Amino acid sequence: MANSRRIQKVAALIRRETSQILINQIRDERIHQSMITITEVELSGDLQYCKIFVSLFGDENQKNEVLSGLDAASGFLKGELARRLQMRRAPEIVFKLDRGMEKGASVMQLLGKLEQQRNNKEKISLDVSEDS
Repeated sequence: MANSRRIQKVAALIRRETSQILINQIRDERIHQSMITITEVELSGDLQYCKIFVSLFGDENQKNEVLSGLDAASGFLKGELARRLQMRRAPEIVFKLDRGMEKGASVMQLLGKLEQQRNNKEKISLDVSEDS
């Protein structure tokens, strides 16, 4: 089994190089219609499989289109990573949509609503106590 420190280093390199390849070398219009953020790279212990989690901005149709473009480019990306990282065998790459930012935004929105409700209740209680 590979050393976890090694896995972390290779995952960080894959993240950096994937970002550069997506920006500079991939010409698929589907990929460039949305802002893509690589949030995490998970690498298997034997370095054979790689999940790249991406956060995309846009509506659902646009996200699906970008993901299909990324899936289509995964073969090219695998070859480029093997060349750039000088790996004998590059891992199989799968792109996954990371919905963490969306969930975080919805949690923040709910917290804002709760705070607003609490402030309204406090205001009502102050108005009632002043009337007494």
